[in-house]
Amino acid sequence: MMYSGILPLLCLSFLLNAASTCDAQQIVDEWRYTVKKPADGWRQSNFDDADWTQGFGGFGTQDTPGARVGTTWGTKSIWLRKTFTLETVPANPVLLMHHDEDVEVYINGRAVAQLKGFTNKYEVVQIPAINRETLQAGKNVMAVHCRQTTGGQFIDVHLVDGDNVPELPPAKRDTKPFQSELITTWGSEVTPENAWTEYPRPLLQRKNWTNLNGMWDYAISDVKQTEVPAKWDGEILVPFCLESKLGKVQRLLDGTEALWYRRTFEAKTSAREKLLLNFEAVDYRCEVFVNSTSVGKHQGGNTPFFFDVSAAVKNGANELVVRVEDDTEKWQLRGKQTLNARGIWYTQVSGIWQTVWLERVPATHIQDIKLSTNADAGTISVATSVSGAQGTGGHNVRAIIREGENIVAEGKGAADNLTLTIPKAKLWSPDSPHLYDIELQLLAADGSTIETVNSYAGIRSVSKAADKDGNLRFLLNGKPIFHWGPLDQGWWPDGLLTPPSDEAMLFDIEWLKSAGFNMIRKHIKVEPRRYYYHCDRLGMMVWQDQVSAGNNPPWTRLEPNPKDAQWPDTEHAQFMLELERMITLLESHACITVWVPFNEAWGQHRTMEVGKWTVERDPSRLVNVASGGNFWPVGDVVDEHSYPHPRFPFHLGANGRFDGFVKVMGEFGGHGLPVQNHLWDANRRNWGYGDLPKDSAEYQERYKTSLNMLNDLRRQGIAAGVYTQTTDVEGEINGLMTYDRKVIKIPAAELAKMHRILFAN
Repeated sequence: MMYSGILPLLCLSFLLNAASTCDAQQIVDEWRYTVKKPADGWRQSNFDDADWTQGFGGFGTQDTPGARVGTTWGTKSIWLRKTFTLETVPANPVLLMHHDEDVEVYINGRAVAQLKGFTNKYEVVQIPAINRETLQAGKNVMAVHCRQTTGGQFIDVHLVDGDNVPELPPAKRDTKPFQSELITTWGSEVTPENAWTEYPRPLLQRKNWTNLNGMWDYAISDVKQTEVPAKWDGEILVPFCLESKLGKVQRLLDGTEALWYRRTFEAKTSAREKLLLNFEAVDYRCEVFVNSTSVGKHQGGNTPFFFDVSAAVKNGANELVVRVEDDTEKWQLRGKQTLNARGIWYTQVSGIWQTVWLERVPATHIQDIKLSTNADAGTISVATSVSGAQGTGGHNVRAIIREGENIVAEGKGAADNLTLTIPKAKLWSPDSPHLYDIELQLLAADGSTIETVNSYAGIRSVSKAADKDGNLRFLLNGKPIFHWGPLDQGWWPDGLLTPPSDEAMLFDIEWLKSAGFNMIRKHIKVEPRRYYYHCDRLGMMVWQDQVSAGNNPPWTRLEPNPKDAQWPDTEHAQFMLELERMITLLESHACITVWVPFNEAWGQHRTMEVGKWTVERDPSRLVNVASGGNFWPVGDVVDEHSYPHPRFPFHLGANGRFDGFVKVMGEFGGHGLPVQNHLWDANRRNWGYGDLPKDSAEYQERYKTSLNMLNDLRRQGIAAGVYTQTTDVEGEINGLMTYDRKVIKIPAAELAKMHRILFAN
């Protein structure tokens, strides 16, 4: 890289061999900064910078060579100020700095360096003798302005003793996430009393439950600490995560820290009943204590789990403590979370992020239900797992299936294998999302009812078949159906991974349905269980992604000879455990049509093994083993990603490579449109795929162009399209609506009209 201006005396490789302390200045990494041009007096010592943002140096992007980033900076210009103290003015004061292409440095109002060009490492810059007299014993103020135009930026400046140059410590990570002013309408109405009060498990419903959402105590300790904290840091609103606005803390958790929760609950002991403590999701590793007794541990941040706490509870008040560890960026399945939010990677989520609840059940009770259907035969099959004092086998159940108030089928049989036929069964589809209500009675040996639970099912089949031109198409109930939906991240400006309310979550699905979509690709996230219930009843098909991790192979898309990442056995086993949990959680939902184990080579490993396992695990769905590649010949789908407009590399299917696979456009579009006053951060680079349109009209024309290109591909054999995306997310402004859901960029009615071309013959 080229460098101009005052020539550096020494490069960092020499400096790191020098003493690690500095007589001239204690290293000060605390700055005030702004990315908006300040008033003219910003260079002066007496300038009031109280309204500037606080941050730790250096400032820039993580991929900049040689950088130690404490605060992300992604705009074209930044202004910085900090105060440092000199016991005495050194004889040879110099600047130790790593900077972008244009930088001005002032100390106590006087210019001490003005440099052009950029560096890719820390260098020492000499202060001209005539300017050294600005330095004084005691407090000094450094002011810096830096600009860049090419990206990969960084700025960090220190005043040090040139005869005793220090080794800089690692950058201090800010404990505060970016605090946007955005909030949804639903988020502004959240209170501790109304936070997610809905019953969380629609497929297995009981009446005797207690919601534990609300204000809990929280504390953060060193990760080595295993004793319950003696002092609590404050309160957090469960089920919203530590980092979220709605959680009321907005604190980033480091891998060296543990997060603790505490609350009390009332309970009664009973020999005839059990008390189950349910967590819908905790990210990522936790241990739970009731009255100082450990009742269990769990690892995995995306699916529900429970503990039987019957032996630990007492009559009256009980103390519940949860200890959480979340080392976001290692082998964890984390999806879009990152330690340094930027681009397509979003603010990390730590701790409890879905509903916590208690459920009182009989000593012998139904633990889980698996529902499967046969559209040709018009049947619903129920496999019920039973837990309790009377053992796990040999139980019977009675099933009553209703359509409205009318009983349409009824029968009794083995709990783990009962099939009922529905006369003239009505099938589930996006156009007619018919659901049957199910009442299940667990029976004792004498035929009496132990307990009754409620569920529901939609009868449908998912398959594939060739059309008249030999192109494989998706089938629903034996009929071809073009899958058309958005890439849906499920992120929120106020709750992050947690929707602010059930009503808010429902809004997204209903709006997409009204806009003429019949499918959602749920991207790298498992939603609360009620999300899939809403998709079931509204008639929205779902492609369900597995939550991804890092540690990737080279991304070769659909090219021949792909490579897999090398994953250790232990980490692979955890991946498979979490994949199994997700499928078990969701397999009874009619809306799920496609499983997506990998996305764009993110953590893609042992692909053939994972793909074959998924196909065998659930033959009732189709498997898209790797959306966007790397393509391996397993499963049912070959999936291309192309931005901004859709294109499919049909030529790579030469010699029959894609034979037997349904061809889809798994991602395209991403057309951006910024909406003032509805941006996550107006001062960062807000982006979409391709350059940004000049206005809304051009944005809509780009959307129509992509839509027409997709329709051309449909005629050539493409069986599905996934448009990026439902909403803006943090710095991405490529949603069909803004991140706060307050501005719709193209009205749903107009979208529905435009989308009709995809369903014409």
